[in-house]
Amino acid sequence: MRRGSRGRRARCGARDIEGLIGRGVRYGSPSGEALGYEGRSVAVVGGANSAGQAALHLADHAAQVTMLVRGDSLDVGPSQVVQLVEAGDGRERLEGVAIKGPEGEQALPADALFVLIGAEPLTAGVQDWLRCDDRGYFMTGPDLLKSSDRSWWPLERDPLFLESSQPGLFVAGDVRHGSIKRVACAVGEGAMAASLVHSYLAALDGDTGPV
Repeated sequence: MRRGSRGRRARCGARDIEGLIGRGVRYGSPSGEALGYEGRSVAVVGGANSAGQAALHLADHAAQVTMLVRGDSLDVGPSQVVQLVEAGDGRERLEGVAIKGPEGEQALPADALFVLIGAEPLTAGVQDWLRCDDRGYFMTGPDLLKSSDRSWWPLERDPLFLESSQPGLFVAGDVRHGSIKRVACAVGEGAMAASLVHSYLAALDGDTGPV
């Protein structure tokens, strides 16, 4: 059974951002840090739910919250929408970011930058062994049956839910294609995978229990 996280967070790629990590730049949610930015200016990179939730959480304390997303529009109230983060600015800690949007390049003062642009699954070492989607996440159960070509599946039965393309190897958590990417869901899938392992082993022993 393989349980895993999504892997390393996708990097921003802007100039001078990596050198300011821990000094105003953070990959991930602000969580309990929002109180520390009372009356200050912060920016959030990303356009998915997690980025929107982070921006709303920060807005309860910060004087200004700017969402930086790649897109033409985002219905999140007063936040500004731009297309690209070009670079970070600051010596001892972050002082601002250079951004590029519909109005060209401009400087945005910011005391903090929270980057929430997804993550990359750590599956590169087994992609030639287990079937993955085009983003590298493991395909399991019913999702494996969407292909009309079943030559890769050695058994007559269909794959069990959470079972990978390798019979008897189950995947749970964020690294699985179609997972919700939440801790509670990963824990639930882990428990389900353990039960499926017992069913799989019972079937190998000739037991007719649930499979």
